[in-house]
Amino acid sequence: MSSVFDCRDEAQLLAGMRHARQAIARGELIVMPTDTVYGVAADAFTPAAVQRLLDAKGRGRDQPPPVLVAGQAALAALVEEIPEPVQKLVDEFWPGGLTIVLPAQPSLAWDLGDTLGTVAVRMPDQRVALELLEETGPLAVSSANLTGKAAAISAKDAERMLGDSVSVYLDGGMSETGVASTIIDATSLVRRGIDSGEPRIRLLREGAVTMKQLRGVVGELLDAPDGAA
Repeated sequence: MSSVFDCRDEAQLLAGMRHARQAIARGELIVMPTDTVYGVAADAFTPAAVQRLLDAKGRGRDQPPPVLVAGQAALAALVEEIPEPVQKLVDEFWPGGLTIVLPAQPSLAWDLGDTLGTVAVRMPDQRVALELLEETGPLAVSSANLTGKAAAISAKDAERMLGDSVSVYLDGGMSETGVASTIIDATSLVRRGIDSGEPRIRLLREGAVTMKQLRGVVGELLDAPDGAA
């Protein structure tokens, strides 16, 4: 049976955070608000919990979840290297709606799915999410919806789709933007000589941060997706 906590009420927020931490520690799933859309979260370092997340969404291992972190120190611990252009993007857009794909730190003992040695990382700009991440460490987080359905912009939306597969729902009201994060792939900046061609940053999905905003920081280093200017 799931528990729902209204995080706009301080007493419920404290209880909800405690229950969420306990659920994560047990390898269970929680739903939490972020600055983009609601996310369903699991301990990134518990493979069974990550698999539970994929199963709840109806996803395969070929669609590994991104990882949310509380700050830049956690990013540095999770990835092999932070190239200078990526650092500039982090300084400009974190916390916020930018997810960055980089080669993962090889020494990490985790299994997020078929990642090809990479990890997608984001620092959200939302109080409840950041406080929880500070306490739990990095969480595997994907949009709180069934695959193929619209991303949840309220806890009720998420509960309607995910039901009892989630132990704790943290209700922070309607999502602030309802716009999913922008995703960029900067792996070729690290894996020089492995990928053919000149190292570039690829825009995988335009969302909360626009291509124009990204170009304002890294210029022509950003490759536009097919069909975009």
